[in-house]
Amino acid sequence: MIPPRRHLPSLSGLLALEAVDRLGTATAAAADLNLTPGAISRALQEVEAQLGVTLLIRDRQRLRLTSAARDYVAEARRALAVLGQAGQRLRAGGGGESLLLAILPAFGMHWLAPRLRDFRVAHPGVTLTLTTRLRPFDLEGEGFDAAIHYGRADWPGAEHLLLMAEEVQAVCAPGFLPAPLVAADALLALPLLQIESRTGDWGRWFAAQGMVGQRPGGMLFDQFATMQQAAVHGLGVALLPTFLIGDDLAVGRLVPAWGGPVRAAGSYWLVWPKGVPPRPAMAAFRDWITGQAAG
Repeated sequence: MIPPRRHLPSLSGLLALEAVDRLGTATAAAADLNLTPGAISRALQEVEAQLGVTLLIRDRQRLRLTSAARDYVAEARRALAVLGQAGQRLRAGGGGESLLLAILPAFGMHWLAPRLRDFRVAHPGVTLTLTTRLRPFDLEGEGFDAAIHYGRADWPGAEHLLLMAEEVQAVCAPGFLPAPLVAADALLALPLLQIESRTGDWGRWFAAQGMVGQRPGGMLFDQFATMQQAAVHGLGVALLPTFLIGDDLAVGRLVPAWGGPVRAAGSYWLVWPKGVPPRPAMAAFRDWITGQAAG
């Protein structure tokens, strides 16, 4: 049920308050929303009058939200995200069903995308909207129907479907090693490449080779695709998921530096909000991807 209108501020005031909380000044908020600073000030005064609460502390050139206002904006930001996703779903659906899915860039490109034509053929009435995400987020609060998550079955408030356990392999460019390595510990003297969100991966790889307690450093990357190209061009030895490097190994762009694949710490999961009956499009996608994972 929709609450009384007196509890619902204008959308322009809410957007202005959110922008000021994020950016700190009316001038920055105005540039972000393509308005004038005067329009931002009027919108802020309006939202304070509508709610009957002081929301802002005016300190010279900066605006600071009160503690209660920051809590309010955090809730409002989630509601705005849901509204935005609902509009995106409406536009994407074109009168049919739609599905909003958050995906990881590398997994989405190399595992999911090659399979999606099969889903489209089986379910021509469903329009998929894919958004790549690297950082954690509130699945229900941001309005996605589902997400593909790396790690363990521990996403809060979500159901989990295992898609694939991950294996990683130490690889490098064919000319990077002047001679074959005689032992795994020789890698410690070489430049190592790693993902900034998984800096413990090399330690686990060395432990799998019988070398417990190693925590080597190395060049950091925020995405596998960039690190993969760095390895291809001879910047170092990279620890990469096997599903990413099949083609590179097959044509010789990359070669194993030492040993074979090693089980990684996490797996890939499809997650969706717990306790919410899935819409038909979501149920169809879940059943389809279950078959893809099994295959």
